[in-house]
Amino acid sequence: QVQLVESGGGLVQAGGSLRLSCAASGRTFSTYAMGWFRQAPGKEREFVAAISWSGENTHYADSVKGRFTISRDNAKNTVYLQMNSLKPEDTAVYYCAARYPEYRNIFYLNTDEYNYWGQGTQVTVSS
Repeated sequence: QVQLVESGGGLVQAGGSLRLSCAASGRTFSTYAMGWFRQAPGKEREFVAAISWSGENTHYADSVKGRFTISRDNAKNTVYLQMNSLKPEDTAVYYCAARYPEYRNIFYLNTDEYNYWGQGTQVTVSS
């Protein structure tokens, strides 16, 4: 069982930066693949970024590539999402997710592939 708690959201002007954190409980965090997703009002939850258990492999949605960076610190049981050059269209509730991978060092892109979810943190980007 893994419990996830996101933090770091807030209100920022366009062009600004935020760093989201997702703290995980449980001794086996380092073995889990992790992901960040977001959901804007009236829209479906969408993939943002994913990272493998070791941090070696990452993947990003095209809409955030080059602006967002996912990373993890397994010693701290935490995964991060550094968001730079924020745009108003990045406004959403951001969720982190976790699952035990079928194979070492792979990541997952779809919401239904994850078993555990945090409660979300609001990110609002003003123009």
